[in-house]
Amino acid sequence: MENKAHAIAAGIFVALLSALVLGLAAWLTRQTGVRDPYEISTRTTVSGLQEQAPVRFRGVDVGKVTRIGFDPRSTGAVLVRMEIDRETPLTRETYATLGYQGVTGLAFIQLSDDGKPAPRLEPGGATPPRIPLRADLLSRLEDQGEVILARVDEATRRVNSLLDDDNQKRIAGALEEIGRAAQGTRKLVAHMDATVTRRLDPALDQFSATLRDAQGAVARIDGAADRFDQTVQRLNAKGGPLDRVGEAGDALAQGLDTFGTSTLPRLNRAADDTRHTVRSLHRAVDDLTGNPQMLIYGEGPQRPGPGEPGFTAPGGRP
Repeated sequence: MENKAHAIAAGIFVALLSALVLGLAAWLTRQTGVRDPYEISTRTTVSGLQEQAPVRFRGVDVGKVTRIGFDPRSTGAVLVRMEIDRETPLTRETYATLGYQGVTGLAFIQLSDDGKPAPRLEPGGATPPRIPLRADLLSRLEDQGEVILARVDEATRRVNSLLDDDNQKRIAGALEEIGRAAQGTRKLVAHMDATVTRRLDPALDQFSATLRDAQGAVARIDGAADRFDQTVQRLNAKGGPLDRVGEAGDALAQGLDTFGTSTLPRLNRAADDTRHTVRSLHRAVDDLTGNPQMLIYGEGPQRPGPGEPGFTAPGGRP
């Protein structure tokens, strides 16, 4: 009886623990928001992708894969059905790629875009919106594998043809020529070194002496420039030659001003009086030349003399 009670208690405990685990799993896997269906139709291999695989937008979990099958509208294409949170910023430029989790080989859907402004990809309708799937790096390498192998094979053949016996002999001859050229270069360098030692070093010594003489000349020029500056300062000093020349110029200007305002008008009046006197003298000379008797009889009409018509003796009648 006691063993039966223990068995019943153990069964109840196991049932409660199982219910608790299931409830915890349901709580952890519950959906906290509204999700909309989207689809991917591609002819690219989706190895490693399984249902319930996560869907991520730039690394953030935004949904999961709900179904993987074939596209009835495109023969040979794989159709992947997804449920994505409605708050996910999907646009018409959004694309999907396959990402892989570590070394497990399990794949997931990685959503991204080019960052350009684009209209939002609205969910709804009879057919879920489709997001294009771009090939990842491994898929592109797989597609280009044959081309890469063909080019590697062609490069290998060219290298083999380049390294055949005849070309090896030519390469060896070229290396010998390069060695002889290197020896000639070393001899030329030694000759140039000797030439520099014998000829350029004395020239450099002479140039150094010339440079020192030039430096001395520059120093003398600097001294002359300093003396010239001192002379200029003395000339420009207050009370110096330039200042005295300026004062003399001012005095001369003042004298010219006085001459123009007082002396020159008097000279003009004197000149006018002289011209008037000369004109009067000229008229007097002309009158004297035409009538010399005016020196005796004076100016006015001359009275007739004896024997001249109209002569009248003094005190008599005409």
